[in-house]
Amino acid sequence: MRPWIGIVGELVEDQGPPPRSEVRLSLRYAAAIERAGGLPFLVPYPQVEELDELLARADGLLFSGGDDFDTARLGLGPTHPAAKPVPSRKQDFDLALARRALGAGLPTFGICYGMQLLALAEGGTLHQHLPDDRPGAQPHSGGVQHAVTVLASTRLRALLGVPAVEVVSRHHQAVASVGAGWIVSAVDGEELIEAVERREHPFALGVQWHPELSADLAHARLFTGLVEAARAHATARSVAGAGA
Repeated sequence: MRPWIGIVGELVEDQGPPPRSEVRLSLRYAAAIERAGGLPFLVPYPQVEELDELLARADGLLFSGGDDFDTARLGLGPTHPAAKPVPSRKQDFDLALARRALGAGLPTFGICYGMQLLALAEGGTLHQHLPDDRPGAQPHSGGVQHAVTVLASTRLRALLGVPAVEVVSRHHQAVASVGAGWIVSAVDGEELIEAVERREHPFALGVQWHPELSADLAHARLFTGLVEAARAHATARSVAGAGA
């Protein structure tokens, strides 16, 4: 059985005239899911009232990379002038979907913006602009490559099977701290958080880098882990439905 993995892409809103909204997605995410044995579909930003139906049909979720967060809207202080916030509709929808998915035990994977989203959804905090919040730190934007240390005794370490990986980074915001129930599972050489995971969950993982851009086969194991967890979730749901 190939599980269905919903991918949350970028919402683009143009005020027009005429007003226009569209969802964009790099096909690299879908290709990575397909290679791992899953069936990807694009989440079309339904009404929040329809989230339960969406979650009932999806076997897993992938939150892709994207722009920045409007921290003022989150109650986390003024939004940095260097930030390029996603549309308010996207930020609100993504947070609602992430919280519902995490609460329902749905296998969930976040990449870059998606990792920050998972952390923020359950009490994490954010570095708004790395050059300001961490003066003198190594660059992380523009597709720069750098090493990441994968911490022992974590799901991420079990998935990757190695203590360190070379990653592709394209971000200037980053997770500053995680909320209750979450742990840090990877850091860079300057202790910047590079991956997070939720302990009491079938599969809730976020990485700050872009594994879909890496040629290192170790990164493909992240998508395999999501697909395998989604397959197990779908099987358990099917068994439960047959016994009802």
